[in-house]
Amino acid sequence: MRWLPALLSIVALPLGSFAAKSSSSASRFQTFHTQAVSSSPLKLSDSTYKKLTSAPRDYAVAVLLTALDAKYGCQLCTAFQPEWEVLSKSWTKGDKKGESRLILSTLDFAEGRDTFMSLGLQTAPVLFLFQPTTGPHAVPNPDPLRFDFANGPPSAEQVHDWLARHLPDRPHPAVYRPVNYVRWAVSTVSVLGVLGVVFKLSPYILPIIQNRNVWAGLSLIGILLFTSGHMYNQIRKVPYVSGDGRGGISYFAAGFQSQYGLETQIIAFIYGVLSFATISLAMKAPRTKDNNVQQIMVIAWGIVLTVMYSFLLSVFRGKNGGYPFKLPPFIVNSISIPNSI
Repeated sequence: MRWLPALLSIVALPLGSFAAKSSSSASRFQTFHTQAVSSSPLKLSDSTYKKLTSAPRDYAVAVLLTALDAKYGCQLCTAFQPEWEVLSKSWTKGDKKGESRLILSTLDFAEGRDTFMSLGLQTAPVLFLFQPTTGPHAVPNPDPLRFDFANGPPSAEQVHDWLARHLPDRPHPAVYRPVNYVRWAVSTVSVLGVLGVVFKLSPYILPIIQNRNVWAGLSLIGILLFTSGHMYNQIRKVPYVSGDGRGGISYFAAGFQSQYGLETQIIAFIYGVLSFATISLAMKAPRTKDNNVQQIMVIAWGIVLTVMYSFLLSVFRGKNGGYPFKLPPFIVNSISIPNSI
């Protein structure tokens, strides 16, 4: 029976080694998690980075490799750092017991030059997610996942969603943004200041606000802008002008389904002149007591109305040759409009 203790020793050796590794991973997580609770995100150096990310590990690690020193000129690093701190503090505050098994940390280039060189990193920031290699959440591929910063500095919520997507079946503490009391104070003082100025100047402002002609003018300007196609230009991002194919400039686009920016301004001007002529004929002329002046006004505004409306119809005929209406003096289309944009 002397061989039995030797056999038990041989069997217990790998089991003891496995238990020691598991215990080491658990103790590492507990140590770093305790530090992260007191100061989040956890600040790393070359040595702590290697220790924290070494395998085996039964926890996940999110490491932001950044370069915040002004001499490096990393604007993206500086822009993203506040969002990373908001996410780290929110996650750690909502997971004080470490149930998510995630540690959020930061390694600055000034403290981790060797790590940057070993990883072959030429740019910053870089966000790595090291997933567990042992335990119930272990993944087969030990290589870290990398967050994409191609679209600029992301928000804390975007990074939170990315982490939650790759860390299923565990808690995902929500992002909590602290109240910016300075911003609230500045906004409150600004609003009160504006209200005070309005109250003080109310005897001068109220007559303007209550003036029907002011509101009529603003309404007319808005109507002219939108009926001439200003909103269409904003949505479609149309060109201001275009070439006519013969070395010249085309101010009007062919067809009723397209237009140019300058074309919209010309049409708005025509609509404005027509509106002003109509208002003058309907309101100004009847109130004129001098018969001769009244007659001159009617003839003059009538000519303006006829000429401008004739020009508007010629524009329509130029954009679409099948337009059936025309009016002198612009019976023949004199506007050069290309057949295509």
